[in-house]
Amino acid sequence: MQKPRNNKTLLLKNKSDRTESSKKWLLRQLNDPFVQKAKDLGYRSRAAFKLLEIETKFKLLKPGAIVIDLGAAPGGWSQVAVEKVKAHGKVLAIDLQAIDPIPQVDIMQLDFMTEDAPQIISDRLGGSLADVILSDMAAPSCGMSDVDHIRIMALLEAVCEFSFMALKPGGSIVAKVLRGGAEAQLLAQLKKAFRKVSHFKPNSSRKESAEMYLVAVGFRGK
Repeated sequence: MQKPRNNKTLLLKNKSDRTESSKKWLLRQLNDPFVQKAKDLGYRSRAAFKLLEIETKFKLLKPGAIVIDLGAAPGGWSQVAVEKVKAHGKVLAIDLQAIDPIPQVDIMQLDFMTEDAPQIISDRLGGSLADVILSDMAAPSCGMSDVDHIRIMALLEAVCEFSFMALKPGGSIVAKVLRGGAEAQLLAQLKKAFRKVSHFKPNSSRKESAEMYLVAVGFRGK
């Protein structure tokens, strides 16, 4: 009869699992061409290339546009956005954690899901509505696909709810989802609210990753 493992054994196993996971992550980073490319070009994360691919396909970030980047840390998407909207545009980067300054990007440490956040953000933009709302947010993965999907769908719903208040007519949303895309009910709501709704997986998104992006363009207004 096998003896039950004691707490010390479990702790050692958990530590071993974490060490092995860290090694795999480090190896993946070292072998990832987008990680090195991001360093070479001065982007804060490889995620910048995902937005660059999305922009190449959909052309959402026009010069002079107002962009809100939700969950912006460490700032890779905001860097791309400010390059595209140029000096007469505006990028507002929002995150729960502090973000190191980015040239020409306005940064707010704020939970956009709080009741008073839309008004605080509107005041920061001088009452203007956004042309584009970006979200590369993902809830921490627990390793259970069903739970992970529920968590990221909750984030997507929050982004959409915020966008309905903060987008100007004709505006667009780009938001992360997981494989399978948006739920049918939310997708139906978005198709009523926007002229076109698509799902897109950039080449720079790792093949083994379940992430993809929802792109909704042509907001019909409140």
